[in-house]
Amino acid sequence: MDTAERDHRQAQATALLDGLADRDVVAVAITWVDHSGIARVKSVPLDKLPRAAAHGVGASPVFDAFLLDDTIVAGRHAGGPVGDLRLHPDLARITVLAGQPGWAWAPADRFDQHGEPHPQDERGLARTMADRLAVNGYEVRAGFEVEWAVGQGGTDDFRPATTAAAYGHARQVELSDYCADLIAALTEQGVDVLQFHPEYAPGQFEVSTAPEDPVHAADTAVLVRETVRAITIRHGLRASFSPKVVAGGVGNGGHLHVSLWKDGKNLFGGGVHPDAEAFAAGVLRHLPGLCAIGCPSVASYLRLVPSHWAGAFAVWGVENREAALRLVEGRDLEVKCFDLSANPYLAVAATLAAGLAGIVDGERLPDPMTVDPAHVEGVQRLPTSLEDAVRAFEEDEVLTEAFGVEFAATIADVRRGEIARFADATPEEVAHATRWRH
Repeated sequence: MDTAERDHRQAQATALLDGLADRDVVAVAITWVDHSGIARVKSVPLDKLPRAAAHGVGASPVFDAFLLDDTIVAGRHAGGPVGDLRLHPDLARITVLAGQPGWAWAPADRFDQHGEPHPQDERGLARTMADRLAVNGYEVRAGFEVEWAVGQGGTDDFRPATTAAAYGHARQVELSDYCADLIAALTEQGVDVLQFHPEYAPGQFEVSTAPEDPVHAADTAVLVRETVRAITIRHGLRASFSPKVVAGGVGNGGHLHVSLWKDGKNLFGGGVHPDAEAFAAGVLRHLPGLCAIGCPSVASYLRLVPSHWAGAFAVWGVENREAALRLVEGRDLEVKCFDLSANPYLAVAATLAAGLAGIVDGERLPDPMTVDPAHVEGVQRLPTSLEDAVRAFEEDEVLTEAFGVEFAATIADVRRGEIARFADATPEEVAHATRWRH
């Protein structure tokens, strides 16, 4: 980042100040998501935004080694007290927060002090993978389904805020003001909500957003989650995005939808184009390693079990909700096994890397799974533990090349740190410890 670029960013930010002040913004929250899937933040008063845009906000690289409970692992390439980074807000995504009066938000790109991209910047990796596809003539559009469970406030236990039936309109009626306030806030923030509905588990809801470019899709996933959190708190309730809110119950997913485009045509639309098939086949082949990214917590493997519509099997199917990959006819590919303990930028980046490898290798899909794979002998399960997923990730040359040596090693170190953290924990203890962290 040279002087001209810094001056340009400062001028851009300065031009935004009056408009933000007119909307009563007093400070800007600048967020990034760490390797454990937790959104971290540094904030600046509104008048300091131009300087932050040009020169960044200081943040230690130690956050690359944070676990979900804020303990720090001694990683091979992260975890020490030395060094500093700069958070540069993406001004194109700055958003006035409807659920937090007085605040605006912007996602950060992380650079070193000399203006070079940080090699473990999650958002930067997502951009790099999207650019690799673009160089090959492809455009990707992506979007996330965000699921969460609404509990009563004032307790660390989970007590559903509504007792109405799964998918039932009564659940929406019982929390009508809450639901309306949430949709209104998302809409005011420019989030294109496709649909909103109660889900299966007690107190659970889901919102789906429109497809957009992959980096912005991950940005939107962060914005949606933090808006849900803010509106839920304002109603005296609590929101859990954990993969397993209650041991033995149905958990929260974070399904990723991706479509591949070329020359303005959706290659997943109509009959699936050979390049779209190759992309999907690449994702399918690399699913075991992808689980270390998209199902990155110990709690993920309490959710990723058969007969829970979690996508626990390494198969694909047309509109098959028990397959890890669901082909949504005429639209896109859904990665159903992912959950919301994942960093959305890393989920996007790893999926695109796998898909591009499939295109390069000219891969083809096996026959689709047309029944519940749980009832078919010999069907491959996805990893059944985080340790198995980390091992598959480390053995996957496509994924480790995409991440780079330092980044891939730190991902493995952080995952093994969480494994050690919960080595002797029961499912109930895991659910309790992780319930309100994501």
